[in-house]
Amino acid sequence: MDDNPSRRGGRNLVLVVYLIIVLLTAGLGFIIGVISPQGLDPELFGVVQLAPTPTGTAVYGGATIGVLLGVLLLLVVFVSRRYDDAEVNR
Repeated sequence: MDDNPSRRGGRNLVLVVYLIIVLLTAGLGFIIGVISPQGLDPELFGVVQLAPTPTGTAVYGGATIGVLLGVLLLLVVFVSRRYDDAEVNR
């Protein structure tokens, strides 16, 4: 395996950044759950009622950002595979 940074795929970098953002959001949700402000009532996608505990807010934060960013990343992958450089440069 070549450790040259220029040969590493951009896909792996994007996945690592995605995971870091999701884990960071879940961590911040956990911290907000520990602080437990008044009126904290996490509801996942407007359907699933979560408990206002550190675990519930961590799940809420991680799942919400994970799904939203995941959908955006899938759209980028779809568009990049559908339209390649040869068609764009015509």
